[in-house]
Amino acid sequence: MNYLNKVIRALIFLCFSCSCFAQVHPNMMLTKGNVAAVRQGCQQYPLLKSSFIKVKADADKAINSPIEVPVPKDGGGGPTHEQHKRNYQNILNCGIAYQITGEKKYADYVRNILLKYADQYEKWPMHPKAKDEEPGRIFWQSLNDFVWQVHVIQGYDLVYDAIPATDRATIEQHLFMPILNFFTKDCYKTFNLIHNHGTWCLAAVGMTGYVLHKPEYVEMALKGSAKDGKTGYLAQLQQLFSPVGYYTEGPYYQRYAILPFVIFAKAIQQYQPQMHIYNYANGVLAKAINTSLQLTYTNGLFFPLNDAIKDKSFESVELVYGVDLAYSDMGGSADLLDIAQQQNQVIVSDAGLKVAKAVAEGKTQPFRYKSMWFRDGNKGDEGGLGVLRYGKNTDQQCVVVKAAAQGMGHGHFDRLNLLYYDHGTEVFSDYGSARFLNIDTKSGGGYLPENKSWAKQTVAHNTVVVDQTSHFKAKVGDAEKYYPKLLSFSDKPGLQVVSVKEEHAYKDVALVRTSILFKPEGADKELLIDVFKTLSDQPHQYDLPFWYQGHITDISFKTVFNSNNLQALGKDFGYQHLWLNAVSDVTDQGYITVLNNKRFYTTSFLAGKGMKVQFVTVGANDPQNNLRNEKAFILSQKANNGCSFISLTETHGATDPIAETVVGSVKRSGNLSLIKDDKQQTSFSFAYKKHTYTVTINYTDNTSNVQIN
Repeated sequence: MNYLNKVIRALIFLCFSCSCFAQVHPNMMLTKGNVAAVRQGCQQYPLLKSSFIKVKADADKAINSPIEVPVPKDGGGGPTHEQHKRNYQNILNCGIAYQITGEKKYADYVRNILLKYADQYEKWPMHPKAKDEEPGRIFWQSLNDFVWQVHVIQGYDLVYDAIPATDRATIEQHLFMPILNFFTKDCYKTFNLIHNHGTWCLAAVGMTGYVLHKPEYVEMALKGSAKDGKTGYLAQLQQLFSPVGYYTEGPYYQRYAILPFVIFAKAIQQYQPQMHIYNYANGVLAKAINTSLQLTYTNGLFFPLNDAIKDKSFESVELVYGVDLAYSDMGGSADLLDIAQQQNQVIVSDAGLKVAKAVAEGKTQPFRYKSMWFRDGNKGDEGGLGVLRYGKNTDQQCVVVKAAAQGMGHGHFDRLNLLYYDHGTEVFSDYGSARFLNIDTKSGGGYLPENKSWAKQTVAHNTVVVDQTSHFKAKVGDAEKYYPKLLSFSDKPGLQVVSVKEEHAYKDVALVRTSILFKPEGADKELLIDVFKTLSDQPHQYDLPFWYQGHITDISFKTVFNSNNLQALGKDFGYQHLWLNAVSDVTDQGYITVLNNKRFYTTSFLAGKGMKVQFVTVGANDPQNNLRNEKAFILSQKANNGCSFISLTETHGATDPIAETVVGSVKRSGNLSLIKDDKQQTSFSFAYKKHTYTVTINYTDNTSNVQIN
């Protein structure tokens, strides 16, 4: 641990021994000293004004509706589940509305609903629809109880001084103290877990401890139940993020986990500024927020790696909090204002005021997306994500190569997976998770059985499958022991490279992928060059899927379609969910052209001896219609000593459906030809317009070197 962290721990100890943190209300996101300025800002700055109008509208709807505190009985998405979610949102909204308007009716709503909860909470048993995970009392899993409390305690803090002392005593004695007891004792394992569920629990306990002036609970939240620093919030900051701020469960869960981290950090900063929490672990919180944004495409959507819901974007409230606090409290740059404008809202708070004011003053700069290698693991030595970008934010190419660690239970078996974006949309896509979030009629809103049988399996991703068996045979425990290694990374304009290696996914096969963005002379867009090498001394079948979006418009080889007798491609590891639509034998080389979002994308590939191309659709063995009917072409090769899949994807042409015009529908690249391919080197050539280029990749055990001449 570095010197700064030792100093911070010493300050924590000193602070607790004095029990001297401030008792002023409100004192979290919106603070007493800034209420007047935020009130004025709600009239003066458009982004803050529109954000408050929405909060007040929701608060008005709440106070004009009957208060409902139902006995919990439903799973995710069910009526009681959704009502308790609305209640915590209403409590926070009414707390904000009270501070900005000064109208007591909003504080009275919070008082009355919390008294109803205080009257019932201790009577509720564990939730009757408890999931496999730790159950809650209000919700089917304790995680939702933690989220509830994080929001409710903020609302309580906002109206604290407007609630009579006798009512506060009732609320604290019969609601908040039992909640603290439940979280720290009944949920002991989660409270001390290094995981996003643990983060939410710690934030709820710590923030409640601050508001109720219970320093012993704050200390537990910061340093774990034993108060020895081996668990708790500070340990989570050090262990859950890599040095560059990457969260091991992937972008979707980084987005989710960031909220309790930043809200609790803000509370710590307000109550114990001497801790300098934003500097802790080399300022990892600010890095984590920036990394969250860098792990989105320019349309705002997160890269859907692991158990991700694909339509989640940086407009989600977690990143609204993150962006506001990063800019206002953590010295964030002006390009964060670009994200805030796209989010079209700020938190009605001290931080939201600063952001809205800066936007109104014209300080916004375009957000700077970068090509980066995002290291995984708390020491930064457990693989990572390679992201290559080319072009302006309005029309950007982006390649993502996943060579990260497993990502705990939410991880997929997709070592060296590739995603490709262009023109504001996916070209080669990732399925994400199989889940209809909080839709009660779909497995209660949780993960579907097909999440394990399909979405997590290797064939659901753009990476090599050996012998129709997923990486690590789809065993999480085995996958968590190992991680890929980076061979090379370069963000040099015109020739960007990420090259990675996986040696443990299969017993006797090593996988090496080198993905390149290269701009040939006279090209408007860069070419995606992808070389996936398999190394083995044993005979195997190798499948490399390309899950594409759009419609095939051209195929260079004869294809035999199954017109009336569809069958599943296999029996297990996801293959049982694939309809085999067509199969082709290809010799020498071939190409497939897809029209997607009014552009053409042609993938040319070299074909080894006996290569087959299989055209598949997701949907076999799906009796509940749980799966999306997505499509792929799979390059399939049997080889005795490994093989290399060499492909080149070119962006070209355009269509205008309104004008009914088409230009550039024919690719400009061609003559893909193999020169050499062995364990030490892969070399091939291709033509683009009038030029011929030679690509050479030299390999060692720990490095690779790419040259294009």
